[in-house]
Amino acid sequence: MARGQSRSSNQLVVQQAASALEQLKYEVAQELGIQIPQDGYYGYMATRDTGAIGGHMVRKLVQIAEQQIAGGSRLL
Repeated sequence: MARGQSRSSNQLVVQQAASALEQLKYEVAQELGIQIPQDGYYGYMATRDTGAIGGHMVRKLVQIAEQQIAGGSRLL
């Protein structure tokens, strides 16, 4: 990897959203019955589980956006 490059190209447009996304991740994992490692290392988690968490997060974010576009003000 070239110097100065990170492994992930994902960058938040609004940096303050990081904590909200982190909270959403834990909420979704709890809903799915998936335990997130306390040390933050996901290497031992099944890819299926991490993918399920990410997929459900996206669904919730799309739902929130659709509600806002439709004029609703309900958040999470």
